[in-house]
Amino acid sequence: MSKIQVILNITIESRDLDEVSRSLASLQEVTDVYEVTGESDIVAIVKADDVIDFRNMLKNKILKIDGIKTTVTSVIMYMHKKDGKSVN
Repeated sequence: MSKIQVILNITIESRDLDEVSRSLASLQEVTDVYEVTGESDIVAIVKADDVIDFRNMLKNKILKIDGIKTTVTSVIMYMHKKDGKSVN
C-alpha cells in the first residue's frame, strides 16, 4: 500500500512552542516541522501508511503532546511539483 502525506496545521499554547516543536520533530512519522505565521503556529508534514494509520498516530501520539490546542489536517492527494522539479 502506498504511503500518504499529510499537512498538519497546529495551534498551540504560545509558551509551549519550543517544547511542542521538539516533541513533533522527535516523531519518526513527522518529516518536517515549520514555525509559521498566520492562523496556525506550526506546520508539520507527516507520512503514514494510510488514513487509518494517520488517525491512530494523531490520536495516540500527536494529540498527547502537551500544549497542542487544535489541529487542521490536509491530506496531499496529488503532487505536481516538489523541490523545484515537476513530479509528472
